[in-house]
Amino acid sequence: MLDVPRPVVEVCARLLAAHRRVSGTRSGSRAPGPFRQAVLVLRWFRNRRCVHCLAADAEISQATAHRHLHEGIDVLADEAPDPASVLEQCRHDGLPFVILDGALIRCDRVAGENEHGTDLWYAIWIKHFAGNIQFTAAPPRNTSVGFRGGARQCP
Repeated sequence: MLDVPRPVVEVCARLLAAHRRVSGTRSGSRAPGPFRQAVLVLRWFRNRRCVHCLAADAEISQATAHRHLHEGIDVLADEAPDPASVLEQCRHDGLPFVILDGALIRCDRVAGENEHGTDLWYAIWIKHFAGNIQFTAAPPRNTSVGFRGGARQCP
C-alpha cells in the first residue's frame, strides 16, 4: 500500500514514460511499466523499504529494482529546479520569507561513485547509506516552490 495521492503517482509515471520514449525504450519491453515503476520509487522514498522487498512486491529481480529505482530518482531529480534558482525566484517575487528544510532518508546501498571514488549514497555524518531530500516552501499563497532529491545533492 502506498499512502501517496494517485495524482502524484501519475505525474511520476508520466515523467518515467517520457524518459523511456526519449531514451528509445520500446513500449511494453520493460517490466514493470511506468506506473508500477513510479509506485516502486515512491514506496522507496515514503516507506524506506529495502530494495529486495520492493523487488519481491513488484515481482522483478533485485537487480532490475535497483536499476528502476536509480532511473526513477534521476528522472525526478532532473525535473527539480536548482535550489539557487528557486531562491532567486523567491527574491524576485518579493517573498518575505521561505522555509528551507531537508532530510536524509536511510536506505540500503545503491551503487554510485563520484569522480573521487567516494560512494554517493554514504552519509558519513549518520554512518549509513541515505538519500538527501531538500524542500523549499514559501508563504501560504505559494506553498510548493521547489523540491530536490537524490544523492547528487549530498555534500
